Amino acid sequence: MPPVVDTSLLRDVPLLTELSEEEMATIEAATSATDLLRGDLLFAEGETPTHLHVVVNGRVAISKRSVDGRESMVALMERGDVLGEMSLFDGLGRSAEARALEPSQVLTIPFEPLRAIYENRPALLWSVVHLLVSRLRSTDTALADSVFLDVTGRTAKRLLELAGEDDEFVLPITQEELAGMVGASRERVNKAIASFVRLGWIEQQDRRYHIVNRTELSRRSR
Repeated sequence: MPPVVDTSLLRDVPLLTELSEEEMATIEAATSATDLLRGDLLFAEGETPTHLHVVVNGRVAISKRSVDGRESMVALMERGDVLGEMSLFDGLGRSAEARALEPSQVLTIPFEPLRAIYENRPALLWSVVHLLVSRLRSTDTALADSVFLDVTGRTAKRLLELAGEDDEFVLPITQEELAGMVGASRERVNKAIASFVRLGWIEQQDRRYHIVNRTELSRRSR
């Protein structure tokens, strides 16, 4: 007998909040849980897709790789985030890879029952539009950052994003992965962090950070 999957999180996912009780029951019945260890690949770039995923816990990186193996982290997905949904609508292969940055669990939803619901009730696609627009806005911001911010500015911005509202935090990713998010070499990112420490804006011990001067760090990220 297959294990019982806790699908309660799905009711808070914007992509699914407008579903009726019957439609949600259909999705929940088709949903399975996927457990990942750090470094496990959820899906590879170019792979033929059949499912989308919702992060239950942990962190999953969405990344692109260059032909020489360099990695650029496009997004960091956490609890409640949806990934792998684009292929549901265009039928193309995965546009990036998804890899667990720490032990994680995702809910895995096959395309077919979702596609049938959307075809039956096209008005539900407005929730999809909202999700895709938010993705496009994030892409616009990332493109602007790559043009208008130098490596130091992008590093400051990523550290603030990872810290959230907390002044003390443990970096949830490695220095190499942080460099992938910034879009620069590890050496240049480490140099930027060292400059923040020297200026007294942050304190650092291994992967533990303390933001001392959020105002200046924020100013440098703009």
